Amino acid sequence: MNKKMQLAVLATLTGVSIIAASSAMAAERFSTCAGVTRAAFEAAANTAATETDGFGFGLPMWATLADPTGRICYVYSTKHGTANTGASSGNQAWLGSRVISAQKANTANAFSLNNLAISTGAVYVAVQPGGSLYGLQHSNPVDASKAYDGNPALFGTASDPLTGKNIGGVNVFGGGVALYNASHVKTGAVGASGDTSCRDHAFAYRLRLALGLTGQPNDDGLKLVATPAALFQQPACGVKDPTPSTAIGSASDFGVRP
Repeated sequence: MNKKMQLAVLATLTGVSIIAASSAMAAERFSTCAGVTRAAFEAAANTAATETDGFGFGLPMWATLADPTGRICYVYSTKHGTANTGASSGNQAWLGSRVISAQKANTANAFSLNNLAISTGAVYVAVQPGGSLYGLQHSNPVDASKAYDGNPALFGTASDPLTGKNIGGVNVFGGGVALYNASHVKTGAVGASGDTSCRDHAFAYRLRLALGLTGQPNDDGLKLVATPAALFQQPACGVKDPTPSTAIGSASDFGVRP
């Protein structure tokens, strides 16, 4: 075999190896996404949208699911229960909320444990100036080189450019909750953005219910108050805020407590 032939064979084998590695990474990504398929995620997001459309401004929403390592599995936008994707998706749903939804998923996953569920709005009071966690919101910044890379035509689709990436970010208002299986093991998190933070929280909470990943070890619902003074309290939004409920897991439960 001459040198040119050897190089050609080597190049072919290298290409096959890269394809195999990419396929393995894709399989790993699927297996670490709480067993949730893309179709199931879209259906759950559409359900959450229709269930919470009466809150806030009733705007189209962005939703993101991250695995336990913070890697993004799925990104999707829903307009009143139907898909809103592609380059023009930002004309219907706030484009900035696409990355914010991923940031919220990252936050809920990063600070929740098997024995402690922390929704993103839970630490609002602690990160204010003088609070015990002041500065947390500035840690783990979003990796802009990853967050804004890729083809806008794929936004919200199964091939959204955020898929498979860890973009980081810390968000401290409502819209992110961790996911737990029946054994109370954290399997990832979801983030929602596109409306008031109160509606965002309700959307993420109902999205988790629709996915059936509700084995969280504690109630991570929020109280919406004028002046937050404790953990799991955040400012009320004042625009058709979700109605408080103590019937956890019921049709009237939007993750807001009296």
